[in-house]
Amino acid sequence: MVFLVVLALTFPSSFDSFLSPSLSPSLFCFSLPSYRLLNGGDGSSLLDCAASVLLLALFSSSANYPPYGLQTLFKYPSGRFSNGRMIPDVVAELAGLPLLPPYLHPGNPDFSYGVNFASAGDGALLQTAQGYVVDLHGQMSYFKNVKEILREKLGNEEAQELIRRSVYLINIGSNDYGGLLNVTNSTVSFFPVDKQQYVDFVIGNLTNAIQEIYGLGGRKFGFLNVGYIGCSPAVRVLRNNGKTCLEELTAIGRQHNIQLKKMLLKLNKQLNGFKYSLHDFYAAQSQVILYPYKYGFKGGNGGCCGSGPLRGLDSCGGNKGIKEYELCENPNDYIFFDARHPTDKASQFFGQLIWDGNYTINKPYNLKQLFQL
Repeated sequence: MVFLVVLALTFPSSFDSFLSPSLSPSLFCFSLPSYRLLNGGDGSSLLDCAASVLLLALFSSSANYPPYGLQTLFKYPSGRFSNGRMIPDVVAELAGLPLLPPYLHPGNPDFSYGVNFASAGDGALLQTAQGYVVDLHGQMSYFKNVKEILREKLGNEEAQELIRRSVYLINIGSNDYGGLLNVTNSTVSFFPVDKQQYVDFVIGNLTNAIQEIYGLGGRKFGFLNVGYIGCSPAVRVLRNNGKTCLEELTAIGRQHNIQLKKMLLKLNKQLNGFKYSLHDFYAAQSQVILYPYKYGFKGGNGGCCGSGPLRGLDSCGGNKGIKEYELCENPNDYIFFDARHPTDKASQFFGQLIWDGNYTINKPYNLKQLFQL
């Protein structure tokens, strides 16, 4: 058994060059989304798999209404901000596992094959979407509870071995950086903070969480760096009717990625037995957005569901303050399903790269290799 916790590139001409020339692990998932705008928008929940619909059914940050989830695997709104699966669903499938139950699932779910702690809109900092999400500290508390459940079920020795062999997949930061945006009816600007210091705070909280998991017995970690956050439809629409990306926001993501890489190299020297995989999600996502046709998509700028320019207004489903919305005919043509979140096809695409993409985008291991260690 292996345990996966998801906390919350410049590519060559073909993705084939990223695929390296199956497993039956268990998968425990702390999932952290991509970004959250200060004006009340939902986080771009790359890794969230429906925990928010169980935790926050009263808030609009739960995708528990059509057309979410209707067009692919689930055929009903599953809580995922997608027409189908999210990245952890794809990873679980590639690892030969069933879909992970959310931690807050009612009843008595079986965590033997894993659990998802995801909460849409969360981040590394306490103030990110405070009161609407399970923050990083809360997710760590849930993890401790699951460890105790496993200990009672499996016995102390077997549970500790499971924790040791498990993989902890983490993607965090973009929601925190989205919180720096000051959005009004006519302008978008940044709150006056020291951006490098802000990145340091995010990296510091992430470092503390990694060390806490390590202290509880975790040894194998998978990371996605911050993606191309200034070029989602929801962010693009904030300036020039979607004609340009918000480069200032993307630049903060690049600062994060530089610091993340340095931090992991440092922990690798400090922590005995620490192993990790770092996926360059920034490079992967940027290339697909800039050159969608090359990778099987017909548009990289707009969303399938929403309203306004690029369908960048977050109105998909008519449940977020704007009742009217458009829905495309074929979501498989799009990278984004709504203004922020990937389609089922895009999640499959990125999930495959994270799983067995080669050294160009996964260093020093891909996720499949990390599972096998």
